[in-house]
Amino acid sequence: MTFFLIGMFTIGGGYAMLSLIQSKVVTEHAWIDDTMFTDIVAISQMTPGPIGINSATYIGYEVLANTGATELLCILGSFTATFAVVLPSFIIVLAICKAYDRFKEHYLFKGLMNGLKPAVLGLVGTAALGLATPENFIDWKSFMLCILAFIGIFLKKFGPFTALGLGAIAGLLLY
Repeated sequence: MTFFLIGMFTIGGGYAMLSLIQSKVVTEHAWIDDTMFTDIVAISQMTPGPIGINSATYIGYEVLANTGATELLCILGSFTATFAVVLPSFIIVLAICKAYDRFKEHYLFKGLMNGLKPAVLGLVGTAALGLATPENFIDWKSFMLCILAFIGIFLKKFGPFTALGLGAIAGLLLY
C-alpha cells in the first residue's frame, strides 16, 4: 500500500519519488535506515531502468529479507512493491490518453500542466537535498562537474551522451 500511494501521488518520475520513498520507508515506517537508503539509491542508479521502480524493487526485497523471510517471499515482496509503484502511473496515463485529445486545448488542462512543472522541480530538488547527508557529501570536484554539465547541456546544447562522455573522462582524470 505504501508504494501504491507513492506511485499515486508522485508526479515527475523516479527522482521525484525519492523524497517520498525516503519519508515513508526510512522516517515513517523505519523499515530501513538512511545509510541503507543511500545504498539503495546508488544501486538503483547503476542498474538499468527507472530509479523509482528499481528502488521499490530493492526495498520490497530488503524489507522482507530483514524480517528473515524466505527467498521466495522476498522475491514476492520485490514484485509487489514494483507492481504497486507502477500501477497508479499506468492507470493515470491510460486515463489521460483517453481524454487528451478532448481536453488538450482547454485552459484548465493547460493551467494544470503549467502548475505541475514547479511542483515536479520541487520534488526533484527535495530528493537531491535529501540525499546530501554526511555519509555521501558531495565534494567540490563533483559539484564543479555538475555545474559544467549543466552549462554544457543548457548553454552549449550538448547532447546527453556527450555530457556523459565528457563527465566520465573528467571523472577519471580528477579522481
